[in-house]
Amino acid sequence: MPNYRRAYIAGGTYFITQVTYQRQPWLCSKITRTALRTAIETVRQQYPFSIDAFVLLPDHFHCIWTLPSGDSDYSTRLRLIKGYVTKQCGNHLDLPPVVSASRQKRGEQNLWQRRFWEHVIRDEDDFTQHCDYIHYNPVAHGLCQVPQQWEFSSLHRLIVEGMYTADWGMDGKGVEPLSWDGGE
Repeated sequence: MPNYRRAYIAGGTYFITQVTYQRQPWLCSKITRTALRTAIETVRQQYPFSIDAFVLLPDHFHCIWTLPSGDSDYSTRLRLIKGYVTKQCGNHLDLPPVVSASRQKRGEQNLWQRRFWEHVIRDEDDFTQHCDYIHYNPVAHGLCQVPQQWEFSSLHRLIVEGMYTADWGMDGKGVEPLSWDGGE
């Protein structure tokens, strides 16, 4: 069994990818979007963090979170968010009921992939590269022609805030792929 090691840096900024179980495409449904938004708001009350970038796709999401100084526990935040969504949506989604023996033993349902991808953002260039990756991801997956067409993205907010130009990514060239396997 692999020895998974995660980087925990207090006050760090983290790129996170969470995938649905067997890549079932349920994340963009209205019930799920509502539950996910409420879960994030609820968790942020007890465990604050800022969301620097976010994109929601049918079978996974990417985000960049910055934690408060002195705090490095992004794993608890993600676990609580996933648990909340599972409780709110699990019985309302039309997902295959098959759950492996391993998942049954752990009391897991069939909504989320067990593990998630995390990467510590190291500097401004790394931050920019991951933000661009997040916001261009719907185009890369063939869900839209230009990033601005994808509704479930922080790109719209970041354009308003002046961090991106209104025509960013419309040239069709895309962005450079990241040099890691982000769970896709």
